[in-house]
Amino acid sequence: MPKVVTFGEIMLRLAPEGYLRFLQAERFCATYSGAEANVAVSLANFGIDTAFVTRLAENEIGQCAVNYLRRFGVGTQFIVRGSGRTGLYFLEKGAGTRASKVIYDRAGSAVSLSSSKDYDWDSIFDGCQVFMLSGITPALSGSLSEICLQACEIAQKKGITVVFDLNYRKKLWTAEEAGRTMEKICRHVDICITNEEDASLLFGIKMPQKDFENLNLDGYRDVAGQLAARFGFKKVCITLRESKSASVNGWAGLMLDSDGDFYISKKYEINIVDRVGAGDAFTAGIIYGELNKMPAQKQLDFAVAAGCLKHTIEGDFNMVSADEVMALAGGEVGGRVQR
Repeated sequence: MPKVVTFGEIMLRLAPEGYLRFLQAERFCATYSGAEANVAVSLANFGIDTAFVTRLAENEIGQCAVNYLRRFGVGTQFIVRGSGRTGLYFLEKGAGTRASKVIYDRAGSAVSLSSSKDYDWDSIFDGCQVFMLSGITPALSGSLSEICLQACEIAQKKGITVVFDLNYRKKLWTAEEAGRTMEKICRHVDICITNEEDASLLFGIKMPQKDFENLNLDGYRDVAGQLAARFGFKKVCITLRESKSASVNGWAGLMLDSDGDFYISKKYEINIVDRVGAGDAFTAGIIYGELNKMPAQKQLDFAVAAGCLKHTIEGDFNMVSADEVMALAGGEVGGRVQR
């Protein structure tokens, strides 16, 4: 049975070739995407037995999504099929001073039509050690919001570690709606993943002004401590991104662990190939470290390195091995040819 279960929506991603704008595109490259699916694929590539749970359209496009996950070794035995459609998102990759752009087309998707009877959590969680979901999934419908809460409650009762990425998306719902829903879910979460904006927007916990050169560690430690005290989180992990342009970013991370100790990773300067999915790669790295009982600093360094490598991979999935992440976290940053 899977050690890790993730729950969410997998979408068809359609993107113009290279750096073409939507208005220039005559053809689109089709891949699959979704925060929780991205995490599942990353962990499968790390050698972790992982299953992805969702509800998909009962047609060939839905089957393509199932087949795509199977290609990477992700368990699909708990995927439900039914009415509705496969959600889409369109990605225009930015370059230099031109930002990337995402357009969602996911209303009426099969997973948004889920009901609680679609998911037998007792069977799904058999043998599970970690359950992961994000704040994107409860945004998709009222029924999914209740299902996410129910799943977290059941996982908590079974002693399963619950990992939740706040992942607020303003195109899906308001900060007020998201805050009310996530307030309930977070009370059943062990490890919270967030960034410098979401804690402020959702819970009114103000992050310090971000300055990579003079990072306000005391301010971030205070924010992480407030989150842990409010919800009982065992760990709070914060991603830090410095957007110098759409092509060049700084990338790092912070962690408050269960002992109240605070850690910071080194900073990476990244020339971006594909920015989408880096936070999900970070989350997968945290889960991998948790399963392997890594010390907190090593766990954080692994997660940040995983997110760094994802920036260099086309598509949403992080197609790297645990050994490659370990090498980067250990200092192999030159990009020399491996012979």
